[in-house]
Amino acid sequence: MKLNSFLALGAAATFVAAPALAAPGRGTQGTVNIIYWQAPSMMNPYLSGGDKDTDAASLVLEPLAGRDENAELFPRLAVDIPTAENGGVSNDFKSITWKLKPGLKWSDGTPVTAKDVVFTANYCMTPQTGCGALGRFRAVDKVEAVDELTVKVTFNEMMPDPYEPFVSEGSPIIQAKQFSDCLGEKASSCTEANFNPIGTGPFVVTSFKPNDAIQLKANPNYRDPNKPAFAEVSFKGGGDAMGAARAVLQTGEYDFAWNTVVAPDVLKKMEEAGKGKVILFFGTPVETVVLNLTDPSSSLPPEERSSAKHPHPILSDVRVRKALSMALDRATLSKIGYGFMGKPTCDIISAPERFAAGNRNCLKQDIKGAQKLLDEAGWSPRPDGIREKNGKTLKLTFQTSTNSVRQQLQAMIKQWWREIGVDVELRNINASVFFSTDPGSPDTYQKFYADVEMLTFLPSNEPGRWVAGVTCDKAPRADNQWRSANIARYCDKDYDALVSELNKTADIGRRAQIFKKLNNMLTIDSNTYLPLVWRAGPNAVSNTLGGVILPWDSPFGNIQDWYRKK
Repeated sequence: MKLNSFLALGAAATFVAAPALAAPGRGTQGTVNIIYWQAPSMMNPYLSGGDKDTDAASLVLEPLAGRDENAELFPRLAVDIPTAENGGVSNDFKSITWKLKPGLKWSDGTPVTAKDVVFTANYCMTPQTGCGALGRFRAVDKVEAVDELTVKVTFNEMMPDPYEPFVSEGSPIIQAKQFSDCLGEKASSCTEANFNPIGTGPFVVTSFKPNDAIQLKANPNYRDPNKPAFAEVSFKGGGDAMGAARAVLQTGEYDFAWNTVVAPDVLKKMEEAGKGKVILFFGTPVETVVLNLTDPSSSLPPEERSSAKHPHPILSDVRVRKALSMALDRATLSKIGYGFMGKPTCDIISAPERFAAGNRNCLKQDIKGAQKLLDEAGWSPRPDGIREKNGKTLKLTFQTSTNSVRQQLQAMIKQWWREIGVDVELRNINASVFFSTDPGSPDTYQKFYADVEMLTFLPSNEPGRWVAGVTCDKAPRADNQWRSANIARYCDKDYDALVSELNKTADIGRRAQIFKKLNNMLTIDSNTYLPLVWRAGPNAVSNTLGGVILPWDSPFGNIQDWYRKK
């Protein structure tokens, strides 16, 4: 998922589970109609990191394991989930062994074997392939077939969380035979394989029109002979979120619409037509204000702006940062900006529940307390109310992407900060520029040539990699092309030590404790990251469509169980 997605899919869902029903039989219920306002451009998730492509591909391609609506791992092509307890994960956590279900077939009728899994790893890890999931294989030393149905992944370091390769929609198994001539530089030119992959999932592509539409039919070799219930899938791409929502909720032309990022009151009004409902998933996306701990002044050389060489002249004082947080009314920001699609939060890791610290102290706005803190920090109000210290004005530049909701939130925050004596200059930057990785652009969120910025963070369902991205060495700099994740330039040796401990800790309970401590260090303790709103991902579902339970994985994670209500 993209960092700049206005709303992103997750889990911890708000839904009513469908009652268990007898399988209606494979292909007995006609067509299910799906609409995505971002049209898929290919069916190979390894060559695209976008949701539109990985979601579409998940109708056909499957990983060894996925994550359910509670973010718990469950086997797909694997017999079970390897653990240290069942011997599937080595005692030193440097290898994991997967066993394939016997009798699995590709949609062309040929058997699925361990060699396909090994090939998939080699495909992604081959230089010049341009694999979008390469990060999942970052610590992989080798992948080998132990026998026809057994695969061993060996890591070059301890991996307390070894469930990245071959887990979830972004890392499915592809057929070695079909992709054998598509390694390295040849990958992008394999049009037939990239548009019409042979898979193990419930459906098979019959027609693919890039950036337009996909037609699929039930896979005759799917492992459950009674599924899927639908004979066909009609997948339409393009348009906008408003049109997609309307197509399900008002006209009933479609059964499922993805990421219907429309104003909450508009969605509620659409629901009154009685054709469908909006279901929400509170996953990991958290709208957050980030405070720059380094000096972004344009008077500095470009390579030294927002660098560790120059601490921020105002925000280096934790009392100022805490005052800025105390002045925020997160409940109002959530209500005005996101309505029923958001919840006020103090935690940047708000989900899954087992990793969330559950802080609530920041939810109460305290203007007077914030003013007192600034007094203690030596910032005195002038006659116009704006504070100054040693002749310096308490003024901050606050930037974010161009987006009507974000501009609305910016204006509200500016007003509250003005009440405590802070002069705020607002900037909004085109999203394609703000979220680009162009090292030459001065306006990217990573370069952070401002004092404050607002964006959405999406820690993963197992946020080990996310928290590791905020260590001292991960600050964006000229020598890393400004592409590292620690945009606040936060640096704390105790934080780094905890991350190091996390990387050597396999016990899930202890990992959860560490995640909560790390979250608190970034938010409650240092007030460097100011979480605002825990955002839901909205999807529109027809009232005639049953069995829809959207997990942390692809929204089509259980499409084999979808059915048409009588």
